[in-house]
Parts: sequence; structure tokens; C-alpha cells
Amino acid sequence: MFYFVAVILVALVLLGLSLRIVKQYEQGVLFRLGRVVAIMQPGLRLIIPLVDVLHRVSLRIVTMPIQSQGIITKDNVSVDVSAVAYYRVTDARKSVIAIENIRAAIDQIAQTTLRKVVGQHTLDETLSETDRINLDIREILDMTTLEWGVEVTLVELKDIQLPEGMKRAMAKQAEAEREKRAKIINAEGEFKAAAALGDASDIMMAHPLALQLRNLQSLVEIGVDKNTTVVFPAPIMTTISELGAFIEREKVAAAAAPASNGAQGGDADPQDETPALERSAPLALPESSAAPETAPQPAEWPTVTR
Repeated sequence: MFYFVAVILVALVLLGLSLRIVKQYEQGVLFRLGRVVAIMQPGLRLIIPLVDVLHRVSLRIVTMPIQSQGIITKDNVSVDVSAVAYYRVTDARKSVIAIENIRAAIDQIAQTTLRKVVGQHTLDETLSETDRINLDIREILDMTTLEWGVEVTLVELKDIQLPEGMKRAMAKQAEAEREKRAKIINAEGEFKAAAALGDASDIMMAHPLALQLRNLQSLVEIGVDKNTTVVFPAPIMTTISELGAFIEREKVAAAAAPASNGAQGGDADPQDETPALERSAPLALPESSAAPETAPQPAEWPTVTR
């Protein structure tokens, strides 16, 4: 009885050492006496204890961060660049035989490739052409890792640290670019507004009442705010010309006044249409009450013939 129980226990132990479970996302590389004899698919697998060794290899995509690297770009700007890489095993046999530690090997080759690729680009290219840099890094990594049975599916630049002085310079550049665009847009708006005003002035010249209607509209707009100041818009150039004509008329009138005064002392001005009686001195009429009683009488009254 004791021997029977011992045999059962030994059989259970051997069975436990012989059974292996390969998960759905794994493949098993079976070594028998040091040689690869088979690739085990997912499921329950049986091996020979103490003879076979099974290495399970995960086929899932692995996320591997690439440490920040101090890099000098092509235009001699020092930047710190970090990235992230995604890879997966495509050949379980090669991944076990060709390389000892897949993760460590890919981490080191990714760091050196990152420094090499970014160092071949200027700072502006590094900031604006990240897609092309990511593609170049992935292609270089694939050329190396395919021999290990590993495929790099994606590489992305994660962070780019710039010096503080370079950040300020780039901020000034962006501000100047914005101001340039704003001035260009403002100039384009002024050009279109000037063209529209030119068309409007042509219409107002053809229809003079349009200007008066526009002035009335301006008064309506001013009156909305309920201001106490009343503004009467007038064409500036027309007002200036009228003011100049008024000043000239005043000068002519002022020069003509002394000439008319001198003509009164000498010959009469032929252009003066004032009646002679108005220009002469007033006549002194004798008052009977003021005449003396002993005034001499004329010797003979004149005879009036009708």
C-alpha cells in the first residue's frame, strides 16, 4: 500500500513537471537537451521533465519609454528630447536565440538612434517635422531589430525641452510674425475701404442729394447717444473754398472804401448813382419868426409869367 501511494505521488509530480500552459498571447520555444525542437502554440502542452525546457515569449506590443537625451541640433542648439517606442515580437525563435535581453537591447539602440537622427536636423525642423523624424527613427530601428525577430511598430517624440533664452527668442519671433500678419490684414482692409469710398464718392458726385442724406444719417447716429452737442457735418474742402472767397470779397470791399471817400472831395464818381441832392449839403431854410422886423424889402418883386 505504501509503495502504491509513493508511485502515485511520483506520477503526479512528473505529470506536474510535464504539463505546461501557453497563454493565448504567448508562444513557447521548446529546448530539448539544448536544441530548439518546436514552437509551442497556446494551450496545454506536455514536455519531458528534466529533458525539455520551455521558454514562453509574449507576442503583445510592449511600450518602452526612451530616456531624455541631451542633443545638439544641426544649428548648434542644445535640446533635451525624450521619446517612446512600441515594439512586438514577430519571431519567437529568433527573439530567444539571437538576443539575450530584448528590452535592454532595444532601449540602448533607440537612445543612440534618437541622438543620431535629431542631431541631423535643425531646431525648426525638429519642432515642425516630428512625423518625418519619427519615421526615420523607426526605419533605422527596424533594420536592426528585424534580425532579432522584433518589429518596432511606432516611435514618437514625447517631449522637447528648450533653453530659456531660446524660448524667449521664439516668443519674440512669434509675436513679430503676428504683428506682421495684423498689419497686412489692416492694410488690406484699408485698401478695400478706400476702393469702396471711391465708388461712393463717384455716386455722390452724380447725385448731390446723396451727400445731404448721408449728413442727415450722421446726425441721426449722433442723436442716438442723446448728446447735448449738435454737430453739423459739412464738406471740408467746400467750406474752405467758400471761406477763402469770403475773405477775398472782404479785402476788395476794404480797398474800395478809401477810394470812394476821396472821390467826394473832388470830382463826382461817374459810377456813383446817388442823387445829387443827397450828396450836396442840406439847404438852410429861413425862418420867418427869426427874421428881424427891419429887414430890407426888395425894391421890386419879380413878375411871374405863366
